[in-house]
Amino acid sequence: MTNTHSTPTRIVMLGTHGQYNIGDELLLATFLHQLGVQNDYVVNTYDPADTQARLDPDCRVELINTAGDRLALLRHLRRADAVVFAGGSILKELSAATGRDRYATLLMILAVVTATRWIGRAPMAMLNIGVGPIRTGRGRWLAGLIMNQVTLVTVRDAGSAALCEQIGVRRPVVSSTDAVFSVEPEWLRGGDARAVASDGPLRIGLSLNHDIDVPENWENVVSTLAQPVRELAAERSIEVHGLPMQSRGKTHDDATVLRDFAERIAPVPFVEHRPDDIAAVARIIEQCDLIVAERLHAIITSAKLGVPVVPLAYDVKVRQVATALGLDGVSIDLSAPIAADQVRGSIVQVADDLPAARAAIAHNSAAQTERARAGFGQARAWLAGVRS
Repeated sequence: MTNTHSTPTRIVMLGTHGQYNIGDELLLATFLHQLGVQNDYVVNTYDPADTQARLDPDCRVELINTAGDRLALLRHLRRADAVVFAGGSILKELSAATGRDRYATLLMILAVVTATRWIGRAPMAMLNIGVGPIRTGRGRWLAGLIMNQVTLVTVRDAGSAALCEQIGVRRPVVSSTDAVFSVEPEWLRGGDARAVASDGPLRIGLSLNHDIDVPENWENVVSTLAQPVRELAAERSIEVHGLPMQSRGKTHDDATVLRDFAERIAPVPFVEHRPDDIAAVARIIEQCDLIVAERLHAIITSAKLGVPVVPLAYDVKVRQVATALGLDGVSIDLSAPIAADQVRGSIVQVADDLPAARAAIAHNSAAQTERARAGFGQARAWLAGVRS
């Protein structure tokens, strides 16, 4: 976007930053990349030093510590030209696994949106967001109060669009897809050359996330996943590569969960990785033949890089992206009882015809890329109108 004004557009960009989740930081980087370095940004974060280290040095970004300085957010909301909620599953009821009140996120966002409307009066956009799960009438009422105060809403999947219709959102809701589909594979790699899986054992990248819808089912999930891996290793040479998207910041982080899984599948070869950014994640993915993944942005990054995926659908956002990528036939739904034979069948189906799986995911990812870029075109047009 070309800014014709003498002063840059001041954008307050809100999301879940500074919590050591590579997917969340990837979303922030994507929005800054797509909306442009010509703007001035204010970004909330729980760890300013960590977020600062990940930012494009060409972007003008002021970071505010969400945990330590709530008044700073209010001051910036008053001065903003626009407020952008930058992707993610922001309108949802929290699962029991988080240990927090079901409505905590909805109430927090309602407070921010209402304060912006009455104190700052800046136009607001929710871009490429996920809506749901929202299972209660109170949750739908809160979500409606939020979205009916926002100027522009784009959602990342069909399920979110349908839920907005059920809620009765009065403003038009634009169907798009996850923001990360908009970027180039080279950008995900950080400019590095493409890594290529070498000959040898079947390399399976594994992304796990402890925060499933029904936390008491976790032990059954991991034990059921481990069994087919051990069985496959008895029949063919395989190597499992851990792909943690969050290696610190909470009790059951991905790295800890994957280490436990490695013990369950021993003596199957397991390679432990501790990536700190998306470029490191991309290198791991491209060195694998296929990815078995819970984390949404592990799935999307794999798709962008043309690496086949078996999704482990732990919540609605993963189910929706699996459908968008044509992966329903191999997706494993962790909200229902799963069988080792089902997991084994999905992995074998992909592994036995990798060229076809690569071609299919590249084709379906390209369609999502077009949708994501069109969505950012609308977002840039909206920002241009903010200062006109």
